Amino acid sequence: MTTVPKKRRYLLLRRGRVLFQALSLLLFFYLFIKTDYTGSDTLEYAVNILFRLDPLLALATMAAVKTLLTLMLPALITVVLALALGRSFCGWLCPMGALLDGWSRLFGKPGRQSPTRFPHLPATLLVIILVSALLGLPLAGYIDPFSILVRGFSQALYPGLNDVSVAFFTWTYQQAPPLVNRIGEPIYAFLQQTVLPAEQKFYQWGLVSLAVLLLVFALEFYQRRFFCRNLCPLGALLGWFARLGFLAMDGGDTGCGTCRLCSSRCRMGAIDDQRHIDAGRCILCMDCFTSCPRQIIAFSRALPGVRAAEVSLPRRRFIGSLSAAVLLPAVLGTRTLASRPDPLLIRPPGSLAEAEFLQRCVRCGQCMQVCISNGLQPVMLRAGLEGMFSPYLVARTGYCEFNCTLCGQVCPTGAISELTREQKHRFKIGHAWFDKNLCLPYAKGIPCIVCEEHCPTPDKAIRFRAAAVLDDRGGTRIVKQPYVVDDWCIGCGICETMCPLPGRSGIFVTSDGEGRHPEKRLPAADGGGYGP
Repeated sequence: MTTVPKKRRYLLLRRGRVLFQALSLLLFFYLFIKTDYTGSDTLEYAVNILFRLDPLLALATMAAVKTLLTLMLPALITVVLALALGRSFCGWLCPMGALLDGWSRLFGKPGRQSPTRFPHLPATLLVIILVSALLGLPLAGYIDPFSILVRGFSQALYPGLNDVSVAFFTWTYQQAPPLVNRIGEPIYAFLQQTVLPAEQKFYQWGLVSLAVLLLVFALEFYQRRFFCRNLCPLGALLGWFARLGFLAMDGGDTGCGTCRLCSSRCRMGAIDDQRHIDAGRCILCMDCFTSCPRQIIAFSRALPGVRAAEVSLPRRRFIGSLSAAVLLPAVLGTRTLASRPDPLLIRPPGSLAEAEFLQRCVRCGQCMQVCISNGLQPVMLRAGLEGMFSPYLVARTGYCEFNCTLCGQVCPTGAISELTREQKHRFKIGHAWFDKNLCLPYAKGIPCIVCEEHCPTPDKAIRFRAAAVLDDRGGTRIVKQPYVVDDWCIGCGICETMCPLPGRSGIFVTSDGEGRHPEKRLPAADGGGYGP
């Protein structure tokens, strides 16, 4: 008679978990949409809070810079939650976990859950990530679930949603009857105000980010919560804290039959055939509670020392992880890229020196999402293996808006420093150069002042010299030819963006002279060169 109320409580608790998942997912989407530029130079919400709550990113970043980062201290909330309530974050609050559960419910095949395929791989990846970060190689952002999720949405799904919406409502406006347009126009206006981005964005490596995200979901067909069980280093870290906490799940010592429904339905493979429940894998999904016919599974308190043995990796795997973590930074430091970076690698304004920038950057992509002009793009191998998915300016795609400081505000780790507008106006991210084989006043003697007109600096960084050039008839004429004033150019790239040439621009921006690296200063205009 007592089992019915107990099962009812478990069912309510399970429904509460689903409700928490739904609310956390809605909060994620709300903050994600608010990351997009809305016409203000100030972010009104803590849109980067998800990354600041991530203890994996916090530990890896602080290990890399060897400094306590106050920006990442909110991650302690997640650690305390794991110590108090186990891996409840993964089952109740994680947006990636909520999406995977929803995907499995829609497309998965219910039935007996198979054993975890690679039970030690998440901990192996965790060791490699933390040790390599300590040695200067940042890897956390490549496999962190939040980085994968936000990159895939911001660089592929969100722009794709806007493109499809515009195409659909344009088609209805042009082809549909007037009645459909009267209904569709207010719907489209509502979507523009609430869900859709302000402008269509384009990302050169968006398909790569989408492919990584889709792979995570495709693995659900192979095994439920495959990523969480077999790959996620954040889950492994929270599992370590969960094992050191005081909350445990008790499978019961007596009264259990031979049904093994709890182990066969556990989506995380946390219950073995002897009803032992691994606190480091259990995400408190409540499936075992409601499936147990005798209701003998319950919460219990256990001393941390009882489960300490479950934390360790096999010795050979641990040594192999350490070896890989030590070897990778040593090999990457011997490339030519380490001594002479690509001059077209232009980082956002406020970026720290390249080594520390890469150590702090978690590849979340939020700076690219908030960029007004769509100039910030994810880099691939131009910055080396350790720089993939980090932001750089592609000035032919978009420029760095002179009065915008949003990328520094949205960065969760301080890889991009938050600048005031006055500081932004003086921050040099690169330098513009004219290609005299393409620039119209040089190459063809055709007057053109577009670059000078758009130059935003108070004293124009682009000015003109009068020069005599040959015309088609063999005569001469006077044409104003542009040049760059080194002291005023900040490398914003608007001149390259606005150049009227249809293909390559007649002016281009490089990282030469960038302020974050004093050794890249330009030669003195008075002929002093680089000497002391």
